[in-house]
Amino acid sequence: MTEISKRARLLGTENAFVVLAEVERLRAAGKDIISFCIGQPDFPTPAHICRAAVDAIGNGHTGYTPSAGIQPLRVAVADYISRTRGVSVAADAVVCGCGAKPFIGYSIQAVCDRDAGHEVIYPVPGFPIYESQILVHGAVAVPLSLRRNRDFHFDLDELASSINANTRLIIINSPQNPTGVVFSREYLEKLAEIIAPWEKLWVFSDEPYYAFVYDQEFVSIASVNNMLARTIMVDSVSKTYSMTGWRVGFAINQKLAPVFSNMVTNTDSCAPHPNQYAALCALSESQDSVALMRDAFKRRRDHIVDGLNAIAGIHCRSPEGAFYAWPDVSELCEKAGIRDSAELASRLLHEAGVAVLADAHFGTPMASEGQHLRFSYACSIDQIDAGLRRIRHYVESD
Repeated sequence: MTEISKRARLLGTENAFVVLAEVERLRAAGKDIISFCIGQPDFPTPAHICRAAVDAIGNGHTGYTPSAGIQPLRVAVADYISRTRGVSVAADAVVCGCGAKPFIGYSIQAVCDRDAGHEVIYPVPGFPIYESQILVHGAVAVPLSLRRNRDFHFDLDELASSINANTRLIIINSPQNPTGVVFSREYLEKLAEIIAPWEKLWVFSDEPYYAFVYDQEFVSIASVNNMLARTIMVDSVSKTYSMTGWRVGFAINQKLAPVFSNMVTNTDSCAPHPNQYAALCALSESQDSVALMRDAFKRRRDHIVDGLNAIAGIHCRSPEGAFYAWPDVSELCEKAGIRDSAELASRLLHEAGVAVLADAHFGTPMASEGQHLRFSYACSIDQIDAGLRRIRHYVESD
């Protein structure tokens, strides 16, 4: 009898898409659902970027490109990263791919040998693909909690004690999905001090929400304490320019760029050719759309945080970045006799018609860290209001 491999059985998924599929199933059955589950800006891709893609097609840019990307885009990415991260990187340190997500797996493969006991430290709660890719590529997954009593930062003593001679990679995500936390320069300097003595330890700095920081400066760990050479910076045009479906992202590291380029050759060959010209336009021309989106997300952040805090049993900190609210619903669950946030999320979907994600979608939760839900506020204020009204009515009538 044919069987699937152990590797295939280990491969996880991104639960936002699982919930989204359930939302679409319910909608197809006639149920009205308001969804906060997917992290996708509701703004159209700016018109000048779309025109650049159309022009590229008209000019015959529809074939293969070098695996690392067209040279003008690599130059533009290097300029963009140098300008926005406060570092100096060259175009040959840049590799473009089909979004930022593939570089998670590429990075693990590049610095960890399969079944050699090499360890990867990753945040919990965090993007679920981190753990999925660690396991499928034969490394050892070492979850490290973002502690509620540390305002959803790593406990630095826990981090220090988690690193050993087998640790090859630590994943950092700021602004963070799902908590919206932004790491300060002072905190990143402390992280760098802990990492510095371990010569074989790389840092994966996941920065797709770079542009959406509201009340403080964005700082990449690559820019502190001589960390550039050992940091893999990853970003994309997906969130910043509302181009999620265009699938163009990039990784920056001088030593690993040739490795990443070879991995792109082995997987996707290259990012879509005309889309690379669209990304080039996005990075090189007017940034007005980015500022407009950031301002809109800040208004939405304030609106949804105020609305959530007005519902009995829900307590929500104000996220510093990205477009996710991470309310603590421990009190609500306890008062309503609901087992945990996963059960609450299921009830909200099926009984109130509101789709959210539970903390269990972002790694195995610890009871001591409370119960949390994730709301994406990459949607209109009208939709936010409608969803909050349903939740309030559900809570008050339960």
